[in-house]
Amino acid sequence: MEQSANQTPSTSDLKLAFLGTGSMNGAIMRGIISAGHRPELITATVRTPAKAEALAEETGVNAVATENDAEANLAAVADADVVFLGVKPVGIEALAREIADALKPDAAVVSVAAAITLEMLERALKPGQPVVRSMPNTPLTVGLGAVGIAAGSSVSDEQLARVVTLYEGAGIVKVVPEHLIEAVTGVSGSGPAYVFYLAEAMAKAGEELGLDADTARDLARATVAGAGRMLDGDVDPAQLRRNVTSPKGTTERAIMSFDESGLPAIIAKGAKASADRSLEISRELDS
Repeated sequence: MEQSANQTPSTSDLKLAFLGTGSMNGAIMRGIISAGHRPELITATVRTPAKAEALAEETGVNAVATENDAEANLAAVADADVVFLGVKPVGIEALAREIADALKPDAAVVSVAAAITLEMLERALKPGQPVVRSMPNTPLTVGLGAVGIAAGSSVSDEQLARVVTLYEGAGIVKVVPEHLIEAVTGVSGSGPAYVFYLAEAMAKAGEELGLDADTARDLARATVAGAGRMLDGDVDPAQLRRNVTSPKGTTERAIMSFDESGLPAIIAKGAKASADRSLEISRELDS
């Protein structure tokens, strides 16, 4: 059954390593820093010296370029308590094998990549290495992320709670069985793109109704952002919708049109397509 993990005591003294700081791993790192984690306890590896310099200047973390140092990843994880693997899915297993001997036995290794299963990670690391599979999303950068995580066979409750607490600094966290991670991918992992797509469609509709492009875009953007902020907290989306849907009013007519067009089924189909693609990628990578 899906559940929220219990928060643990402070993780402020944990040493963290981020291998790769692309859009997702970078969002996680920045979210953790924004929540108060000391950047001097974080080591990040990037490809080029220019990126390393820019990242260090922006965030205050110890950033190292793998282009200059072939053992940068090994050094980054040597003292780390939690290691976030943020390269593309096709490179995760090779990265895990690269760092396997350098990890502390109790260091939790967190995969940020879609479609990489716990079995694939555990196979690439030493037996007994704690592994966590996560599916975060980019709103972590603004403190409003959503993350699903699944624990590997060697993860203790304390180690799992550490990962949960780190993520909770920048969003909500749900601990789920691994077979539901694809569902998380379909709902929240890919979900921000659905919302941005909605804003695009609303802006286009505004143009078709006669608004100029800038006005339509600004109205759509502000509306989606404001509505999203209203959803922040323990609120029921259906109730919020009902609150602005007066009987026989303009909003009711729009909602009726959406229902008649099958919009709920369209959204469900898209979420399933995302989840199915995650499973397909897993099979491709594991073949």
